[in-house]
Amino acid sequence: MTVVTAISSKTLADQIEDRLPQTQCTKCGYPACRPYAEAIAAGEANYNQCPPGGQEGVVRLASLLGMPVIALNPDNGLERPRPLAIIDENLCIGCTLCLQACPVDAIIGAAKQMHTIIPELCTGCDLCVPPCPVDCIAMVPVTGEKTGWDAWSQQEADAARERHDLRQARLARERDAAEARKAARMAEASDGEPRSEPRSEPGTQLDTQPDGSVASKTAQPATTADDDAQAKKRAIIQAAMDRARQKKEELARLGAGPKNIDAVSPEVQAQIDAAEARRRRLGMIPTDDDKSSTPAAEPDIKPDNASDNDQKA
Repeated sequence: MTVVTAISSKTLADQIEDRLPQTQCTKCGYPACRPYAEAIAAGEANYNQCPPGGQEGVVRLASLLGMPVIALNPDNGLERPRPLAIIDENLCIGCTLCLQACPVDAIIGAAKQMHTIIPELCTGCDLCVPPCPVDCIAMVPVTGEKTGWDAWSQQEADAARERHDLRQARLARERDAAEARKAARMAEASDGEPRSEPRSEPGTQLDTQPDGSVASKTAQPATTADDDAQAKKRAIIQAAMDRARQKKEELARLGAGPKNIDAVSPEVQAQIDAAEARRRRLGMIPTDDDKSSTPAAEPDIKPDNASDNDQKA
């Protein structure tokens, strides 16, 4: 009889990550669940630093690592019922700071539009609360007396991990697209600079005669394929901007805009302006008419397609 032994291809960090709740809350002291798992595997972090996993989470990791069960480290937080973020629509000013902070894209909204939490996607990480300049977000317990893994399922953890990974991939694409656009602009600017070699007068081109002499003749302007592509690209972008503007005007007519704009203090507005300026530098806000931080907010605008057009042009 032949005995076949199954060998797992997962690393220790992979197996540790599988046992974390994937709330991506950073309470462990690391920017996400994966870096924390890697730190545990490398012996750089203890296995009792995850409050959302609670004491059951410590037991799971201790069993995997062959280590004794220890108490949850209170310095990282306390085990508690799972909360859900709730936005007070009477206070929201549509600043988009909470959208940028959410690690799993559980918030829908756009600049100067009402923001809404998607309850099924919220992990209760608390990360949207600190950046809110008007304190319009509350974390409300929704699991009664159940805490830790009793208040969170493996299926929910797997779904949260997938959304976090998709968000990270999207942000990376947006950064790459912004860098590509910047490089293209720099290349165009470089091509437009005066060159050192002699050039003929505008509208003329050099013509070599049979005797070796050089004469000039008027050059006829021609429309190139590049000109057509650039014009097409500008038309596509303008159409997307027009659709976005119309959508925002329609939402405003329906009363979907934030209700607290008049109450924004100069200090809060300065914070919002600084955040938007940073996003604009990163290419996250291509124009003043397209300030949505999630594709779902303005489905008519497709940054990835625009990037593809840039490359084709």
